[in-house]
Amino acid sequence: MNELTHMMTMASRGPSPLDLLIVLFFLSMVPVLAVSTTSFTRIVVVLGLLRASLGASTLPPNSVIAALAIMLSLVVMGPTLAHVQHSAVEPYVQRRISATVALTRGCDELKRFMLRQTRASDVATFSRYASARGLSRDLNAQGDPAFEIVAPAFMVSELRSAFAMGFAFALPFAAIDIVVAAVMMSLGMFMVSPSSIALPIKLLLFVAADGWTTVCGALIQSFR
Repeated sequence: MNELTHMMTMASRGPSPLDLLIVLFFLSMVPVLAVSTTSFTRIVVVLGLLRASLGASTLPPNSVIAALAIMLSLVVMGPTLAHVQHSAVEPYVQRRISATVALTRGCDELKRFMLRQTRASDVATFSRYASARGLSRDLNAQGDPAFEIVAPAFMVSELRSAFAMGFAFALPFAAIDIVVAAVMMSLGMFMVSPSSIALPIKLLLFVAADGWTTVCGALIQSFR
């Protein structure tokens, strides 16, 4: 009965100015959060390294790379976003919780996703740095690392994973470059750029192997 009375009171008085300020601040941080707390970083870095390995520095263009990264991120982040919608957004829209509680719940869902992708050594490192500088407690009330510790550790882990995947994807293309350069030198074709011959071969092999589907599938499956 008391809970029902509290909900009716919140619904009748509407959101407070502080709640509106928190919501506006969160909306302004959405682009930063979309890059730093989701799968976007790993995906866009891997796609950029793949483009560089192919030797086509401007194709696909940056807009296409970013759009593909956003689409793949939506697939990866689908379950997490559904949990945020159910536990934070819907109760706040229905005025059953305040903006502060909704923001806390949403951050907790994102933190669970980030912890699954983050190495324990990275979390321990940033936790040690934060403790040494008095910036934050190592653990929150539930015994989990604080969000300000998990976020940079997640970014570092994502960059490490992205460069590892980029290295694996780049090896076949590097082998083609080496073979083409060796063959052209043996034929005495010093006036022809090896990249002009290697690029069509790499594109042909990449398309024949259904490379884009393979890369996108590997990116999606790399997330836990």
